[in-house]
Amino acid sequence: MGAKWRLAEYKVLLYRLFLGYLFYFMARVLFFAFNTHLFAVDGFWALLKLCYYGMAFDTTALLYTNSLFILLSVLPLKVNTRPGFQKGMAVLYFITNLLCYATNFVDIIYYRFSQVRSTKATLDVLADENNKKLLFTHFSEAYWYVVALFIICSVCWVWLYKRVKLKPQPVTDNKVYFLSSVVSFFVILTLVIGGIRGDFEHSTRPINMVDAYKHITIPNQGDIVLNTPFAIFRTLGTNNYKLQHWVDDAYISTNVKPIKQYSSQPVAKPNVVIIILESMAREYWGSMNRDVAIPGFKSYTPFLDSLSNSSLIFTNAYATGRQSIHAMSSVLAGIPSFQNAFTSSPYAKQNIQSIVSVCNDMGYQTSFFHGAANGSMGFQGFGSILGYKHYYGRTEYNNDRDFDGIWGIWDEQFFQFMGRNLTQQKQPFMATLFTLSSHDPYQLPEKYKARFTGGPLAIDKCVQYTDNALREFFNYAKTQSWYSNTIFVITADHTSQTYYPEYSKQVNRFAVPILFYSANPAYNLKGIRTDLASQMDIYPTLADLTGYHKPFRSWGRSLVSSLPNEQPKLINSTGNIYQFMQGNYTYLFDGKNFTGIFGVEDKGLDKNLMPGGLNPEMQKGMQDCKALIQDYVDRIVNGKMVAR
Repeated sequence: MGAKWRLAEYKVLLYRLFLGYLFYFMARVLFFAFNTHLFAVDGFWALLKLCYYGMAFDTTALLYTNSLFILLSVLPLKVNTRPGFQKGMAVLYFITNLLCYATNFVDIIYYRFSQVRSTKATLDVLADENNKKLLFTHFSEAYWYVVALFIICSVCWVWLYKRVKLKPQPVTDNKVYFLSSVVSFFVILTLVIGGIRGDFEHSTRPINMVDAYKHITIPNQGDIVLNTPFAIFRTLGTNNYKLQHWVDDAYISTNVKPIKQYSSQPVAKPNVVIIILESMAREYWGSMNRDVAIPGFKSYTPFLDSLSNSSLIFTNAYATGRQSIHAMSSVLAGIPSFQNAFTSSPYAKQNIQSIVSVCNDMGYQTSFFHGAANGSMGFQGFGSILGYKHYYGRTEYNNDRDFDGIWGIWDEQFFQFMGRNLTQQKQPFMATLFTLSSHDPYQLPEKYKARFTGGPLAIDKCVQYTDNALREFFNYAKTQSWYSNTIFVITADHTSQTYYPEYSKQVNRFAVPILFYSANPAYNLKGIRTDLASQMDIYPTLADLTGYHKPFRSWGRSLVSSLPNEQPKLINSTGNIYQFMQGNYTYLFDGKNFTGIFGVEDKGLDKNLMPGGLNPEMQKGMQDCKALIQDYVDRIVNGKMVAR
């Protein structure tokens, strides 16, 4: 059979690819429907417009996924229409398509925690988990309705696929068959290459994740335009640590000031306890919202609120990452994570200055506590790189009667475990505890289910529980000799579920608390600060408070020295776009161009000021943003994470 016979094949191929577009559209609508409160989409037509823009990204994802299927469909094999061959093709089609399609459904739930489409970095984080089977079982049960929706969509996809079949046809004219096949092959190959690149206009590069933002004005709507398979494919094998040369070294030294040195003189070396609370966003803390006009606001942290009255708190503080593993490098070493977690990069295995190295240099005992299975989240490995002398996990706790069944040891018991260990340690010590109970699936020990009833969010009751666990820990610590000369730092790794519209705004999706407390009045850790602060300021602040006098590398600043030449600044990333805050403005930068400048009070990034022209402060802010990123990449890639 000749060209006419092959034309029937091509029509069926187009139909099968069309089914991909149809079900990707359905997944995008479901993604939006389950996360409506996170997006400012003005009506149904606005959503359809975003879906239309998403077709270019769907095309790339579908062509990547179906590349082998398309190749086998168009090659002149002479057996293409035989039933056995078509059955094999159907198996290939659905294994590849449904596997990729499933990632869209994972993000229906995971997006509310990560605030970004899953990428290769997400797979890296999952690779560090030791209890993958348990997590898969739990999330399949907890979010059964999403699994059910995926199954329903998959069944419908299979049913529609089977509605159109190829009739077996013998090849009667080999010459026409092969000639028409070769011509068609090159035409289809050209179309596939153009589709994978995004269109035929991108002569220098294929479309990538930042291109999802060129048609929108509200940044996070780009995550509606994108699909998860595209985000994963486009980040496989990518290098997000590309050296840049925007400014000279003198500009970096003057404006970024990556090398810090302080001269405080504490009477004695204080103990340091850093507590990183899982998902404990600023939204849940009453003391962090006393001056925020949120109607009907309710606090779920009575102990932390009372502790705040005797602490130095920062009510305008932000995370510099989106995931737990990002927080470890940010809080302890002042290293933010952007597209990928620094800890998952090949550059993590180098000599890194951090509060751990500072304390080790000063003769401290250093310990890391995390109640999950040893090695979970990559904490143990990165902790070893930083130089912790001791690691305490679920193995060292050695009592699974206190295991929560999913993540690890309940916070209350693990706090007490840390307290007892600190009592046995030689002073001065530096300890870090990373909690875990305020994490999905948001469950409580049986004895607390009636006591902590929470609020409108599933996490609220777990916030109450962890807050009480902190109360019990401090009650114990007060009875110990080390308490009176200990500096406590309490912060969160990242944000989580949101209820109040104020905290659904783009900038506030990174809003975390920072608290410094000491019973020793000599450290003067009291008051409420509203100046800009971030996780990467914690490490230099502690270096200052402990009396470390040597130069050290840090992109943050000491929050207790407030030197005039250390301008408050913040940088983080939505996963695709840098967010840089300094002075009166927030800047959005895609790595090549600035896409928006907003007033620092415009947390929703609603009014782009760039069309009105750039004033001198804006121009300097843009230059400072580039300079910080340039120095960040240079130091990471070239092994300069220690002051020289």
